[in-house]
Amino acid sequence: MKPYMSMITLGVSDMAKSIAFYQKGLGFPYEENIAFFTLNGTWLALYEKKALAEDANVTFDESTFHGVTLAHMLGSEAEVDELFQEAIKAGATPTKQPQKVFWGGYSGYFKDPDSHLWEIAHNPFFTIETHA
Repeated sequence: MKPYMSMITLGVSDMAKSIAFYQKGLGFPYEENIAFFTLNGTWLALYEKKALAEDANVTFDESTFHGVTLAHMLGSEAEVDELFQEAIKAGATPTKQPQKVFWGGYSGYFKDPDSHLWEIAHNPFFTIETHA
């Protein structure tokens, strides 16, 4: 796995309030109506907490689901499958096998040894930047 992070997604309780905070309060550039903020070399996404848990195929429980996922974007579905299997072999716990998803991409989720959620994805709508 090339060591970089493509996106951080925060599960939020109030989308409008959170978008206003990041866009107007902190001045993050905002591009779309689905709360993606372009940062330098990565993205910040805001997504409703319950929907984020459902997307990762984990139980929504405020005491165990902290509403944060980390994403590693790749250039193809085959790369997603390969890296997902590499993570599982390294000890990750799968929560959602890689599959075509409702937003038009391909992704899967796993938990690291401390139960932090990672999404491995191919998003044909985002430009993938390679980082040194």
